[in-house]
Amino acid sequence: MTYLILGLILFLGVHSTRIVADGARTRAIERMGANAWKGLYTLISLAGFALIVWGYGLSRAEGGFLWNPPVWTRHVTALLMLVSFILLAAAYVPGNAIKAAVGHPMVAGVKIWAFAHLLSNGRLGDIVLFGAFLAWAVASFAAARRRDRAAGVVYPSRGAMRTLAACGAGLALYLGFVFGLHLWLIGVRPY
Repeated sequence: MTYLILGLILFLGVHSTRIVADGARTRAIERMGANAWKGLYTLISLAGFALIVWGYGLSRAEGGFLWNPPVWTRHVTALLMLVSFILLAAAYVPGNAIKAAVGHPMVAGVKIWAFAHLLSNGRLGDIVLFGAFLAWAVASFAAARRRDRAAGVVYPSRGAMRTLAACGAGLALYLGFVFGLHLWLIGVRPY
């Protein structure tokens, strides 16, 4: 569990600089330069991610069930994950109505992903991993929306085709995970 927690601290810590220390982040970018900041950010993120993967794998081997989720939670998780993948895709398709409505669909998708997985997983390692990501995503989304309101940021919607493209890409990602990638990457068949 130590490696998982250390990885979460590194990964979510560096991803929280805009939440807790936006001014310090801006000063660091000015001092180091944008590319150096991005490089350091990437290195810390990768180290944290590697520790998360390793630590989560170790936690799965340890067991430690806190609760046994009912079977129906897997179905709710599957439905929520479709929404999460559509939000993820919407973050990368410019001018879609989902981004216009949500503002930060990537972070909203992480919230749904984490919540969905908390519903259907009851081991201590699951609760630590998904609970940490859910707490981070809630704080990050709130901070990002506050920054948008303060700056008067409005995300435009440029037609239904862009929204359909985001939905189609999200559905394709979802189906890819359901029919192979989740088992291959995580070692667990979602159904």
